[in-house]
Amino acid sequence: MSEHNEFQVAGITMPMLTIFYGSFLILWGAGFSIGSESMTSWIPSFMGIPILISGFLAKQMPAKRKLWMHVAVVFGLLCCIGGTRFFSGFGKEAGPFANPKAASSQLMLFITGGLYTIACVKSFIWARKNNPA
Repeated sequence: MSEHNEFQVAGITMPMLTIFYGSFLILWGAGFSIGSESMTSWIPSFMGIPILISGFLAKQMPAKRKLWMHVAVVFGLLCCIGGTRFFSGFGKEAGPFANPKAASSQLMLFITGGLYTIACVKSFIWARKNNPA
């Protein structure tokens, strides 16, 4: 598929956006996990790995692009859903900022996962409307 005849976000194709988002999550998790004994600090990285792989496979295997982008959006949605944990701390004595690193990662996952999922849904709608078949 030509890059000029496909859905883009800020001039970036969805497979490339997926690669960037997966890489961002991996780097965020690694950066926050340095010096931490908590395995949960690696959650963004664990979520980023399948997103990154799906982006590469969608780019390298155009015939299977639909499959790999659907795999990626599932993990993007899981990031968003997992990020809602940020809001569970409100109303408690310590609040969500008792652990600022965890709170910022949860909020990041909620926001970026939500934005990525919205972009994917818009891409799927665009593809459905612009399918030559």
